[in-house]
Amino acid sequence: MDITKVQQPGEALRRSEENLRLFVSEVKDYAIFMLDPSGVVTTWNEGAERIKGYTAEEIIGRNVSEFYTPEAVEKGQPIQELNIAKEMGRHQGEGWRVRKDGSRFWADVVVTAVRDEGGRLRGFGKVTRDVTARNLAAEALRLSEENLRLFVSEVKDYAIFMLDPSGVVTTWNEGAERIKGYTAEEIIGKNFSEFYTPESAEKGQPLQELNIAKEMGRYQEEGWRVRKDGSRFWADVVITAVRDERGQLRGFGKVIRNLTERRHEAGIAKKLSQISPRS
Repeated sequence: MDITKVQQPGEALRRSEENLRLFVSEVKDYAIFMLDPSGVVTTWNEGAERIKGYTAEEIIGRNVSEFYTPEAVEKGQPIQELNIAKEMGRHQGEGWRVRKDGSRFWADVVVTAVRDEGGRLRGFGKVTRDVTARNLAAEALRLSEENLRLFVSEVKDYAIFMLDPSGVVTTWNEGAERIKGYTAEEIIGKNFSEFYTPESAEKGQPLQELNIAKEMGRYQEEGWRVRKDGSRFWADVVITAVRDERGQLRGFGKVIRNLTERRHEAGIAKKLSQISPRS
């Protein structure tokens, strides 16, 4: 009996499994390893050694709880994650993990339950990625944005505020309160057309300015604006369209400077220059 054809599928499967094992063992950017049903480490790849600091000889046979912070172990987090994966088939989360030397790193972790054809739990596959750098970058960005927000809120010589895409005020700094007379509580949620003269509002100027900024990215002009008490001031106005990474309009940033005094001084200088000197 020629059993070559019978052996070929089995040989192909063996080679496929061997190739997969070799691939996983060589991956360096991800810790990929197996646990038995009780959470004991049974395999260990090069990425796991690089990220966690243990060699295969040091960690195989030890419990997965070795990688968790003392606080997490005390709360029973390792077994809870395995139970979720056992129940749901998969568990994913982020959190602090511990290297062999005791240092911590922020990890993206996926735990997958592994079952045989009969549905019996064989163990768990675990993939861990060190995302500390990403987390630090996100925190740095958050702090940068917070510092920027604090800086803007403290600026007194410029009204700096945000509008939503329809022109409703969403932020308000101290300079805006000083120049326009409204507190944040009074103006946030109202349309920015409140700041225009009745003649300008009637002509549709507020919406026209937003449309130009939306189309061109930016709009700038000088003109009369109105304070809360009804008084007018000469303003230098810049409106900038704010878009996200996909180009979707998020709203508008608006910066206003009170140039009334400068305009008044320029008017006086002009009048003086028109006076003829005595002969």
